[in-house]
Amino acid sequence: MTDEEAAAPGPRAPGLRERKKQRMYQAVSEAAIALFLEKGFEKVPVAEVAAAADISKPTLFRYFPTKEDLVLHRFADHQDEAARVVTTRPAKRTPLDALQRHFLDGLERHDPVTGLCDHPAVLAFHRLLYGTPSLVARLYEYQDRSEQTLAEALGGDDPLPARLAAGQIIAVQRILAMENWRRIDAGESADEVWPDAVAAANRGFGQLRSGLAPYA
Repeated sequence: MTDEEAAAPGPRAPGLRERKKQRMYQAVSEAAIALFLEKGFEKVPVAEVAAAADISKPTLFRYFPTKEDLVLHRFADHQDEAARVVTTRPAKRTPLDALQRHFLDGLERHDPVTGLCDHPAVLAFHRLLYGTPSLVARLYEYQDRSEQTLAEALGGDDPLPARLAAGQIIAVQRILAMENWRRIDAGESADEVWPDAVAAANRGFGQLRSGLAPYA
């Protein structure tokens, strides 16, 4: 870790109440996903999820506004991730450099968010997610939230350039992750895909820097 990275502000530690709430979110979500993987998303009513989690249906909906959120809760923390990377970056590092390094670090860890994870449980989850149209539609809403928070973190007097930049950055990350997932779902291992994933990420962020000149 560099001195700049050590000096960068870290996230606030959650309090007891917040930790208890997060444990409830996780427990209910995991119970729901287990049922969805066993029976299929469309075949499991919300009442069955509530019963499996030992809570009432109204309580479940206080935590998860829609049935789709029971699955996408795993992405909830990532909605503001790009914005956090930008706002906590070292002072001398540009936003795009910070985001590129963060994505490359995720590839190194085989973070599921990068699509480069071949753990059986992650593969099953991604097949559930991308094989269910309503979940894919809800995922786009999560990504829209990522664009909004990233645009706010990028700042500027005119909000339009920041929003355009945020949309392009989130799109590049999504496409890179989907390509990694596509290859792993086809049978390649994460280790096999990793060198190409790194090269593609560098190329993608390079294109963000150069803009659309090749297509102009």
